[in-house]
Amino acid sequence: MTPELTVLTLAALLQVVTFIAYAVPANRELGRGYTMSARDRDPTRTMTDPTARLGRAMNNMFEALILFGIAVLVVQVSGQNTRYTATLSWLFLFARVLYVPAYYYAWRPGRSLIWVVGLTATVLLLLAALF
Repeated sequence: MTPELTVLTLAALLQVVTFIAYAVPANRELGRGYTMSARDRDPTRTMTDPTARLGRAMNNMFEALILFGIAVLVVQVSGQNTRYTATLSWLFLFARVLYVPAYYYAWRPGRSLIWVVGLTATVLLLLAALF
């Protein structure tokens, strides 16, 4: 497996861990009655700020994975894997690993700076595939 595909797989597993880290307290705080429902109404209880932040971090990772997955796919299918694309992939994963606690603990401006690192790595990966 190429480094880019390895990182994509690890990033997907990070998403699973982030989902679990969010789902456990969210279920406790909102109640299983709500979380197992169709959620046609807003919850009667609220989540704590840290739990809500985990939910936003999880959603942000879904968004980041879409672009990163496209970048890895393009690099992989076109056979343009290089040490540079591997390094960018690892940089993306490193940033995403840091992003979850940065969001959870409301690090400012750290969270935003970490996000920019991950996005920049993804954009550079896409550009590497083009040029």
